[in-house]
Amino acid sequence: MQRRLISEQIYNNLPEELKSLTESFEGREKDIVLLSSIGVLSNCLPNIKGYYDGDDIFANLYALIIAPPASGKGVMNFSRILIEPIHKKILEDSKAELLECENEKKKNKENKNGICPNIKIKILPANVSTAEMYSFLSSSEHGLLIMESEADTLSNMLNNDWSNYSDVLRKAFHHEPISISRKIEKIFEEINQPKLSMVISGTPNQLQPLIKSKDNGLFSRFIIYSFDEIAEFKNVFAVKSKDNRIPFENLSAVVFDLYGQLAKLERSIEFQFTENQINRFTKKFKFIREDVINNHSESFLSNLNRHGLIMFRICMILTALRNKDKITFQEVLVCNNRDFLNAFSLTATLLRHSQFTFDTIGTGVLSGQDEEILDNLKDLFTRQDAIAVGEKMGIPKRTIDDKLVQFQTKKLTKKIKKGEFKKL
Repeated sequence: MQRRLISEQIYNNLPEELKSLTESFEGREKDIVLLSSIGVLSNCLPNIKGYYDGDDIFANLYALIIAPPASGKGVMNFSRILIEPIHKKILEDSKAELLECENEKKKNKENKNGICPNIKIKILPANVSTAEMYSFLSSSEHGLLIMESEADTLSNMLNNDWSNYSDVLRKAFHHEPISISRKIEKIFEEINQPKLSMVISGTPNQLQPLIKSKDNGLFSRFIIYSFDEIAEFKNVFAVKSKDNRIPFENLSAVVFDLYGQLAKLERSIEFQFTENQINRFTKKFKFIREDVINNHSESFLSNLNRHGLIMFRICMILTALRNKDKITFQEVLVCNNRDFLNAFSLTATLLRHSQFTFDTIGTGVLSGQDEEILDNLKDLFTRQDAIAVGEKMGIPKRTIDDKLVQFQTKKLTKKIKKGEFKKL
């Protein structure tokens, strides 16, 4: 069973700015463009925050695209265009400030031991040491974006003692205070509300350190979008492919202006759900929680809980875009109801991808339930046979379909033809 595509209804209800980015793409590429763009934009909305479970929450998201090579996930890089003017402006201003400081030190001998400011950036490469990450986060008032199309860059860092900043990533997702102290290097950094967004893509093998971190909680903080289809060879000289960058460049100018206006605000804009939205949100996630407890591993509950926070942030991003022309005049930003419903539908799809990935990648041990399903199937069986076994065990049809895919991934079964399987 293929993992679900994002529905056209979701695309139809997007703010116009996001529609313009996605309309020239199709299928998986369209989904990747949407999710990566939302991930990038999550770091372009300074001074907008909401309250979630008693804490200040900003829009920052972690997005992870998992797919085989030659699957079309490279379109993710278009979304980087949205933040590049901001990154370039911050970097150029920072270099000018540093140069001015260094020149001043040369002129003023009494101040020759003074400390000049650190370089400021917006896009942080993943191949940095833990100390460098603290330094850049500390100097960045409105947060950083890590964007890597080859996920092993990040995975390799998490395998090194000097750059295993997994704990920083986990804490930054919730804006929890972080600090580092190193006596030898004379380093001390303390960041009260770190703001970090990530957009990462790669193959399952490239992502092993992240996949293995299911138990330490990093995995559950990501939006997951995974698939295993190989893209067809497309016409790389098509006229429309020349125009793919244009909507991103157009929106990047809008985002640049919006970022500048928001960054100058003396007070943050508070993002809120309506009372009706709060009630619907609570009811929907309680229902999904019961489904997870009854039909899936309870260890997946942390993923579910964090997808509630992810949905809240997606609502914040969509509503901010929809209100971009008047947002800086508001003290309170109320969630647009269309964006609320759209964000829930999108989050439900992403939760399915996350649950599938949680169950299939990086695991080799069968649960007791899976063993019982296989034990009750003959060496040659059909999808209907598996559904019948599931009905007796109280397992929904859609869960059985997921498990049939998992059994093939773990090389426990082989698909002979459509709807027919063989045990290995």
